[in-house]
Amino acid sequence: MTQLPTPLEEQPSPSLFDRTIENLRSAWRDIAAFSREAVGAMPRPHLPREDADRLRVQMQACLAGRGGEVSARARAAELGRTYLSLDSTGRRNFLTILSRDFDVDRATVDQAVDAFHKASDPVLRGKAERKLREALEPGRMRLLTQFNGLPEGVKFLVDMRAQLLEWAPDDPLMAALEADLKTLLKNWFDVGFLELRRITWDSPAALLEKLIAYEAVHAIRGWQDLKDRLDSDRRCFAFFHPRMPDEPLIFVEVALVSGMSDNVQTLLDEAAPVQDPQTADTAIFYSISNAQKGLAGISFGNFLIKRVVDSLTAEFPKLKYFATLSPIPGFRRWLDAEMAAAAASEDGDILTTAERVRIADLFADPEIVPPDAAAGLAAVLDRPGWYRDDAIVKVVRPILMRLCATYLVEAKAGRRARDPVAHFHLSNGARMERLNWLGDTSDNGLRQSAGMMINYRYKLADIESNHEAYTGDGNINVSSYVRAHLRSTG
Repeated sequence: MTQLPTPLEEQPSPSLFDRTIENLRSAWRDIAAFSREAVGAMPRPHLPREDADRLRVQMQACLAGRGGEVSARARAAELGRTYLSLDSTGRRNFLTILSRDFDVDRATVDQAVDAFHKASDPVLRGKAERKLREALEPGRMRLLTQFNGLPEGVKFLVDMRAQLLEWAPDDPLMAALEADLKTLLKNWFDVGFLELRRITWDSPAALLEKLIAYEAVHAIRGWQDLKDRLDSDRRCFAFFHPRMPDEPLIFVEVALVSGMSDNVQTLLDEAAPVQDPQTADTAIFYSISNAQKGLAGISFGNFLIKRVVDSLTAEFPKLKYFATLSPIPGFRRWLDAEMAAAAASEDGDILTTAERVRIADLFADPEIVPPDAAAGLAAVLDRPGWYRDDAIVKVVRPILMRLCATYLVEAKAGRRARDPVAHFHLSNGARMERLNWLGDTSDNGLRQSAGMMINYRYKLADIESNHEAYTGDGNINVSSYVRAHLRSTG
């Protein structure tokens, strides 16, 4: 029997994040030792004003670029170690200085614009245009680029952007710096640079630990659960970047099954027998997780799915169907808002007359009358174990299936689907195939979607046309099965 690693909860080692920080500090310590322009001791963790002045000198030295490549790397490493030594307040002060004091020099830009307008011939105009382009690049961009040459420097910048994304909504300086960093990372993380790798139980333990930490859809309950997800009838693929070779960027978990799965608890049942993957006709993508918060908004998930489909097709020629078993994370939030609006309004209701009567009949209290049915439905869904009550299920199942189909197909944010998972798969060319009643009865599944899940199908011949129809005009390819729920009256 394979010896399983010690369960995570029993390990006394530092957290994954703490070890990452310590690895960065160690990797840069020797490099920083070559710096001949050190500015004294490390600043205090909260970076008070008097320490901030020395930090500004550090940043200016990095931009000045004196000395050779070794000196430049040393200065960047020293600055990075300074950042890592700070607490949350100190890091915010650090980033504020970087954003505010190393922005575009407006006077230089004005001079460059004036020179461009005065250029009298194509040669001079070309030179003036290059000068203008240089003037429009803020100093902070040149400074951030220097980290690219350090070991783990790209990971450092990805994590820095993750921090900026938390502060940017309420701080224009943080927002400007975050936008600059996103531009930088978007260029570096072009899909052409990414490597698709299969992750197996034989992969390094440190990488397997990261899968457990980064799984964002269906939590991995421990090493045995992970081992089951990497068994012979399962596959896990991830994209990696050459400058972050040990860090998955995004990964997908796949089950090789017969027929289209409709329940995630059944799919992940540890007691279920292992299927011979050579007999499978369907590949179910049941979890897609972005592993790096700092790469939010830099999309390569669509390329991941296409590459994985190609890999699976080559390995298992008998596979006919490629589909997801996906959560519907925004459904309950949307439904709760709609029910609250209906309860407060006399002009409209999300429920039909027949549905209001059926819900009212669930309550013995004569005060619960059809106009209050929205509040009654909310009360039912908040009741622990409601989905185990046959009388309740008989009433609410057709109602929730209709409302969920309405949310997925008709509730829009502009021309895009309101549900983020729906938008992701529709953008990638999938079709809404089937709604699954009680597809996820975990606490999270009940809380976010009343237990419902959906299959998005990737039909290879239709992917491009579906993608163009959705991204161009917002048209959603919906199966007749899902459309039938839209017409249901409960």
